[in-house]
Amino acid sequence: MDQQQLSKDILKLVGGEENIDQVTHCMTRLRFNLNDNNKADKKTLQNTPGVMGVTINGGQFQVIIGNDVPKVYNALVGNMSKSPDGGTTKSEVAKEKKNPLSALFDFISGVFTPILPAITGAGMIKGIIALLVTLGWMSDKGSSYQILSAIGDGAFYFLPIILAISTARKLGSNMFIGAAIGAAILHPTITTLLGTGDKVTFAGLPVIAATYASSVIPILIAVWLASYVEKAVDKITHASLKLIVVPTVTLLVIVPLTLIAVGPLGVILGNALTDGFSWLFDNTGLFAGLIIGGTFSLLIITGMHYALVPVMIGSMATLGYDYLIPMMMVANFAQAGSALGVSLRSKVKQTKSLAMSTSITAFMGITEPAMYGVNMRYKKPFIAALIGSGVGGAFMSLFHTKAYVMGGLAGIPGIPMILGGTAVYAFIGFVIAIAVAAGLTYILGFEEGSAAAVETAVKTAQTPQTTQVQQVPAAQVNKANEANEEAKPQDQEVFSPITGEVKLLSEVNDPAFAEEIMGKGFAIQPTEGRVVSPINGTVFSLSKSGHAIGLVSDAGAEMLIHIGIDTVKLKGQFFSPKVQAGTKVSVGDLLMEFDRVEIEKAGYDTITPVIVTNMYQYDSIKSAGKTNVKESELIYTAKA
Repeated sequence: MDQQQLSKDILKLVGGEENIDQVTHCMTRLRFNLNDNNKADKKTLQNTPGVMGVTINGGQFQVIIGNDVPKVYNALVGNMSKSPDGGTTKSEVAKEKKNPLSALFDFISGVFTPILPAITGAGMIKGIIALLVTLGWMSDKGSSYQILSAIGDGAFYFLPIILAISTARKLGSNMFIGAAIGAAILHPTITTLLGTGDKVTFAGLPVIAATYASSVIPILIAVWLASYVEKAVDKITHASLKLIVVPTVTLLVIVPLTLIAVGPLGVILGNALTDGFSWLFDNTGLFAGLIIGGTFSLLIITGMHYALVPVMIGSMATLGYDYLIPMMMVANFAQAGSALGVSLRSKVKQTKSLAMSTSITAFMGITEPAMYGVNMRYKKPFIAALIGSGVGGAFMSLFHTKAYVMGGLAGIPGIPMILGGTAVYAFIGFVIAIAVAAGLTYILGFEEGSAAAVETAVKTAQTPQTTQVQQVPAAQVNKANEANEEAKPQDQEVFSPITGEVKLLSEVNDPAFAEEIMGKGFAIQPTEGRVVSPINGTVFSLSKSGHAIGLVSDAGAEMLIHIGIDTVKLKGQFFSPKVQAGTKVSVGDLLMEFDRVEIEKAGYDTITPVIVTNMYQYDSIKSAGKTNVKESELIYTAKA
């Protein structure tokens, strides 16, 4: 690959040099602060050979390149007449202020993504209870039912406390002060006092009755305000008194303010959103499903679907059902149907294989590979998917199709969410969406180009190291290919580089990792600040900021360890590398030390993806089945 040409293409497609306010890079991606994100041609960029993906996070336009990003960055800067401006923080803050909508979506995503496992688990338990009672296998009068119901309802009833912790963490304020605010408004004394119907006052000001159990918006606003109060008080308080003064003043200001003004306003707003969507589905017949179902994939692309998460949770908590979850599911099934249609219609082997594999993952609720890698690439299949989801959504809306619990991916694993009185209409709607999307794709067709062009595109999307191969003389490449054909692929065992809790990549609050654009593997939520080698091999790259380490194993597996999310912004602060590029390492050798506590205090999530980036050489990832690991314990195997 010609980095010079790629850099010129990227420079043109982001809107030209005049549209660039600033550009930096981290271990895997170019990070642009653009004057106007709308001037960038995102779709063409995503289809540009050498570009693995494009994402917009907090207003920052990010082009994912892979391990060769430094070369592309240097070529890009060389083609610019002005300095790229190495600083990031002030520019990013300014950009977020210019794009409040992007900042809002980033905030909502950052708050709700970490708590989804708790909500999902509780929702699944509620669904299992309902199924057991319906089948007559459990009585709703017994103590077992009551205990299980408490387990299922607990996360929803005490949702303000859970949200308070997550919100405070996202805002970089004290999580436990946030939890204390949530606990205070849910205290039995407050609940009883506001439920009597009698006049309640605090310091002569009226306290408006409101129900805070299972609420969402009041605590989000309260903790947001608390973050400002906490920082202001901390700034003017002597160090010896901070421990006492800061939490005391914050609680005394925010809790009464929440009860008097913030809480009632938040409850009214939350109820209005929930009631508004309910009214839309209850009173507009098929039109609600046609519009929302038909546009849900567009919401996912823009990130606007995160704004609907509070509505879904609020509806489930207050009404016992939700209309939006079925719309998300029908949109995903339609994307799967279109990819299936591409596989059936295509005459190119590589396209058929790619489309079929991404269709299967989309049916399981992971739609990004099908949506970005197939349907949007060929355009017409994506349009067919929108039409299919609109038609399926319209049918479901006509019969008021609901989800009754929150749990599982919005695909086949999420079927338990819609099991209830309207389940049959949900199944019919899903089938309609799949059939319409696949049928239209097959009938309309698409331009896929030659087999060679498709093969190049597929390899570019899946292989972060293709540039190194293309720089080698052709004769050497042929010899290497012959050797590879004779050599038997080897499984690659990956040992934990960090002590902590094992997480799925889908739990990482960064699309490049969550959608497995960069590669596959697992993530670790660290409990210690050490990183050791997960393989026997060589360190081939180390970011200047220290937050990312690239390795290649003796068996040829290319690994990336990415410490935290957006920690590149720390510019090396709190990171202490112990190796350099070219160092030979064995499993357990110390690579890096980092100050986990200080990084989290600075407002950054320290969850660490540990991924294999050259997955085109492997068939699958097999977990070792551990939920908590220590350094050098096996976490997964890349199966050859």
